[in-house]
Amino acid sequence: MSTYNEKLSLLSDMIAFARIDGHVNEREHRFLTIIAKHLDVETDVFESLFTKPAEHLTIKDEHERILHFYRLALLMHADGILNDLEEVAIHEIGINMGLSPFATQGVLDAMEASETGMVEPNFLLGLFKAQQN
Repeated sequence: MSTYNEKLSLLSDMIAFARIDGHVNEREHRFLTIIAKHLDVETDVFESLFTKPAEHLTIKDEHERILHFYRLALLMHADGILNDLEEVAIHEIGINMGLSPFATQGVLDAMEASETGMVEPNFLLGLFKAQQN
């Protein structure tokens, strides 16, 4: 993320995704708070995004889109409950980001198979690189 507005847009997207099932639970909120801190977004600004989302900005860099997709997938698993709405939405988001559906499904499958629910960065990027060839 290169600009502060891009960081706010990313957080707003994540908040909207967390709300797909109708609410943001405590575990999802904690995860979002960690991301906000990592992005150096002040707590009061972060909290304000729940009532007034930032303007949506398109992520141009492919690595940033992949990272954003992965953050959303982590958020999807944050509450330990995977519902159908989240499953459909994560696939639509990946397609709308211009990411390979095969690679995004590979990421989701690998996360589900992992004991920690996470995948190594090189594995993540490798899935997308393999789809480009």
